Amino acid sequence: MKYRGSPSFSHAQADKIGVLVTNLGTPQAPQKKALKRYLKEFLSDPRVVEVPRLLWWLILNVIILNIRPKRSAKAYATVWTEQGSPLMVHTQNQTTALRVKLQERFGDQLVVDFAMRYGEPAVDKVIDKMLQQGVRKLLVLPLYPQYCASTTGSTFDAVSASFQQRRWIPELRFITHYHDQADYIQAIADKIRTHWQQHGQAEKLVFSYHGIPKRYLLNGDPYHCECYKTSRLVAENLGLSDQQYMTSFQSRFGREEWLKPYTDHSLKALAAKGVKSVQIVCPGFSADCLETIEEIGVENREYFLEAGGERFEYIAALNDDPQHIAMLGELVNTNLQGWSTSSEHAARSQRALTLGAKA
Repeated sequence: MKYRGSPSFSHAQADKIGVLVTNLGTPQAPQKKALKRYLKEFLSDPRVVEVPRLLWWLILNVIILNIRPKRSAKAYATVWTEQGSPLMVHTQNQTTALRVKLQERFGDQLVVDFAMRYGEPAVDKVIDKMLQQGVRKLLVLPLYPQYCASTTGSTFDAVSASFQQRRWIPELRFITHYHDQADYIQAIADKIRTHWQQHGQAEKLVFSYHGIPKRYLLNGDPYHCECYKTSRLVAENLGLSDQQYMTSFQSRFGREEWLKPYTDHSLKALAAKGVKSVQIVCPGFSADCLETIEEIGVENREYFLEAGGERFEYIAALNDDPQHIAMLGELVNTNLQGWSTSSEHAARSQRALTLGAKA
């Protein structure tokens, strides 16, 4: 196997520290063709769908990719902005703000960039760009507060796959979760408080997280437990009783059982029991996207109101709120402890030149 180097590599290049922010990904356009390409990459990941590969290949290519892209394109079209996909816009804004925050402390020795696990900018391409800038120590920050093999684990797979092809592998650190970090909990709680100050408090606060098959939990995935812990800590911060809030799971597909209670079923049941007002927050989403804006803000709103509810409010994700960026900055600072850049590049360059390396 021929390992990849960098055509622009120089032994005289100053060493830098890199911070790679990642999120799930988004299609490049709200169109059937773009959705088919994106969904094929996403749903082909064995971390996302744990089904025997041959059986799943047939289901995916014969059924799903011939039906779902058109429907998904319509949904994306309802949330698309002039700047593009909401998830892309928010992730770009988060990365820019985080870069400014971190460079106040680290200056030019730090390189901060972002990649998407599926779609563009791809993890491998961004790592390549960062290494060309001299990154020799790399911290990866997936923007998933709660660990899940389908998201965080899959991101590690993509980073690992990139390094398997490379000659020079940097020192690597990987943040797997931050679901119970005090400043993350505070940021979520303060976001809710601000909403209450502006709109008042509803009868019920619903914490909604992206669902996964129940089978994953039974096989050892900690996601379910981490979601419930986040909800409990935020509720305690807000001073809520057990009757004032609940945790549920959204975005399921397929026939097998997923984590319960389901968000849509829960909203219908609350309305049927006489609950007239609910507010929903999605702490597992670091940035607003299709699943929060359309699925929660539109689809689930309709379920609640049609079942007899009267007031439904979605509380936005943290996105690039200053408190969120400060929290991410502290998370990065903590995980960069003990790392510094080398000042030996001049001596290293001279030794390499003596041995015949290019300047």
